[in-house]
Amino acid sequence: MIFYLHGLNSSGGSHKAAVFREYLAPIPVLSPTYPVHRADQAVQCLSRELGKSLAEAARDHQPLLLVGSSMGGFYGQYLSRRFSVDHLVMLNPALRPWELLKQVVGWQVNETLGERYYLSAEMVAETHRYAIEEVNDGMPTTLLLDQGDELIDWRIAESIYAGVADIHAYAGGDHAFQHLDEAVKILVGLHRTHAR
Repeated sequence: MIFYLHGLNSSGGSHKAAVFREYLAPIPVLSPTYPVHRADQAVQCLSRELGKSLAEAARDHQPLLLVGSSMGGFYGQYLSRRFSVDHLVMLNPALRPWELLKQVVGWQVNETLGERYYLSAEMVAETHRYAIEEVNDGMPTTLLLDQGDELIDWRIAESIYAGVADIHAYAGGDHAFQHLDEAVKILVGLHRTHAR
């Protein structure tokens, strides 16, 4: 089972989620829509949905891979330490959102949901509560990075996870992550490796 976490101004019906559903079948792909910009609510919502998914995966004797893109990678990093997931996979993760999102405080538009909202400095600061200080704690992790990411310097995640995660850094690409074919192959392999 794949539990996919979308990024800011996206939704559970995102392009990546659709690609994963199509190309990972028959592996189930769950991708809840959650309020990324409200950290406390995001963690509450994802904790509830992830708990249900883990129960379902255990019942069906399936592994559960937690896959997060951008801010989804940030929340995935936190949740993977609180739930018994088999593997964490992050695509172009925003691992320091309390720094990154300061640049975009103000009105935002989530076009996938047709919603407009205000991202405040307080909301940005709230993300710091969910930071992970020590990543070398045995959580199996794979990092997929596009070196052409125009929003987040890929070297931040690489430096945090050097020697800890299986890191795949691809030349070019962008923040949307242009190497989904490679990601699909990696996810299939990880799902097979963790199969019970």
